[in-house]
Amino acid sequence: MAKLFGRILSAAIVIGAIAMGLVVLRRVNDHPRTDDAEILANFIGIAPQVEGPILHLNVRDNQFVKQGDLLYEIDDRPYRYALESAISEQTALEGQIEDERRRIAALVSAVSVSQANIQGTEADVTRSAAAVDQARADVANAEQGVSRANAEWTYANNNLHRIEPLLVKQFVTVDQVDRARTSEIAQAQALKQAESQLRLAQAGLQSALAQQERSGAMLVESKAQHEQAQNAVTTLEPLVNQRGAKASAVETARYNLNNCRVYAPFAARVTNLTISEGAYAHVGQQVFTLIDARTWWAVANFREGQLQHITPGMPAEVYVMSKPDVHFTGVVDSVGFGVTPDADVVGRWGTVLPDVQRTLSWVHLATRYPVRVRVENPPPDLFRVSESAVVVIGGR
Repeated sequence: MAKLFGRILSAAIVIGAIAMGLVVLRRVNDHPRTDDAEILANFIGIAPQVEGPILHLNVRDNQFVKQGDLLYEIDDRPYRYALESAISEQTALEGQIEDERRRIAALVSAVSVSQANIQGTEADVTRSAAAVDQARADVANAEQGVSRANAEWTYANNNLHRIEPLLVKQFVTVDQVDRARTSEIAQAQALKQAESQLRLAQAGLQSALAQQERSGAMLVESKAQHEQAQNAVTTLEPLVNQRGAKASAVETARYNLNNCRVYAPFAARVTNLTISEGAYAHVGQQVFTLIDARTWWAVANFREGQLQHITPGMPAEVYVMSKPDVHFTGVVDSVGFGVTPDADVVGRWGTVLPDVQRTLSWVHLATRYPVRVRVENPPPDLFRVSESAVVVIGGR
């Protein structure tokens, strides 16, 4: 009976060990676990976008800052002066545009005046041409009057010379001779008056021709002045096109002035602070580092055979070495799809063909791929970058 009891006990122990092994194997497969993990967070280097001496440094190394907290201030006097200068230049440009607009309006008015002068001189040319025609008609009438008066005087003169000899012979009376003499004198006076009218009409024609020539010259001059006034009219385009550059200069100066005060872009932890107030900040040169305290990850390396049991969205548990008795819940964000090839296995990739070394290894180690687990509700004062951790997938 003792032997039988021993055999039954031994069989039970073996069966229990096998069952326990199966349970452990199932749990390891269903809930992969690794202590090859680190705590990571995003971090950025804070570098100024303007240069100058740091007047106020409002943070210290390893300090926790909230979003919008003032980190440091750079001397803003040069940038404030640059903004005032840019605004002044923009205002001066607007004043110049307004002055040029008034000047162009005056030039346009001058063009209108010159156009009116052209119309007036054209009317004067028309009137002078009509006056010339009238003067020529007056000359023609005066010439006809001279011809008629000359004919009548010739007749009266001939008649006087014809009847004067007849007075001696008493063929005509004294009264007839006197009438003939009076008629001759009157016709002579009429001829002189007609000749005077002709000379006056000719003088009027010369005056009208001179006026016509003067009106034509004034018309040519008015047209020249009109063309000159048109050519003098400019546009506002060269000045208006400068508005964009002036506005851009103002915005750039304002942007540089605003960058003299640097604020925390998110809740973060200050680290790697190695400067103090009075240091000269250079553009793009990092001043310190901000660790993003909003999101923390545990990056765990799992063997490739375990990846089939890990998918994004699965729950996970995270333990850190600083407080191993506290566990944090997390969610699998992603599973890595690539790591650097092992040169001892695949060789080195060259530009032509890969260099594969002939090696013989009795033990083949499984490749590990990183799995990123996002920690839910992380405490801001516990996690540190590159802190050792243990990750259990599906541990809830």
